[in-house]
Amino acid sequence: MNLYFIRHGETDWNREGRLQGQQDIPLNPLGARQAMLVGNHLAQLAGSRLASLPFFVSPLIRTRQTADAMCAALGLPVGVYHVEEKLREISFGAWEGKTWPEVTALDPQGAAARSRNKWGFAPPGGESYADVRARILPFLQSLREDCCIIAHGGIARAMLVELAGINTADAVARDIWQGKVLHFTGGEAHWHPHAGHETNQD
Repeated sequence: MNLYFIRHGETDWNREGRLQGQQDIPLNPLGARQAMLVGNHLAQLAGSRLASLPFFVSPLIRTRQTADAMCAALGLPVGVYHVEEKLREISFGAWEGKTWPEVTALDPQGAAARSRNKWGFAPPGGESYADVRARILPFLQSLREDCCIIAHGGIARAMLVELAGINTADAVARDIWQGKVLHFTGGEAHWHPHAGHETNQD
């Protein structure tokens, strides 16, 4: 099975280094361009399968806008995708909307605890990456055919652990690109193309 993962395009909060989590922040102009361009990368990978490829999309606006822009660029019907609640971004709870320097200043003990255990730590009122992995596991286990998932950095990290056998310490440290496709197949994961935009906060 080929699974194509796409992270949403850039938002203003990405650019500012703010933790978005489950806040509903729209794409900025760069993000909209990234969404159109990543459709071309997907077309190269999926080839003739593209027209029948199911799309599963997080319900947040930045992922739905990414899906709509991709579909428009590819000549596919806009809005014809499956909204999957389990693909929501990791919740940062009370930290959402803040930059890391702000989090460190407001909650130094919590910030230090997260640095020691980034995979297992949950911010106040939020989730850990371990929680996200448990949340999306039933969805991943339900997949039976090639598909495209449009979601978030936290979802990608959990998928790297579950589908590609990446250890948790490595998964939370990896770059999760915007404007690229993460191709899962045969128990491995590779980015396409190899060059792309810098990652921002999940």
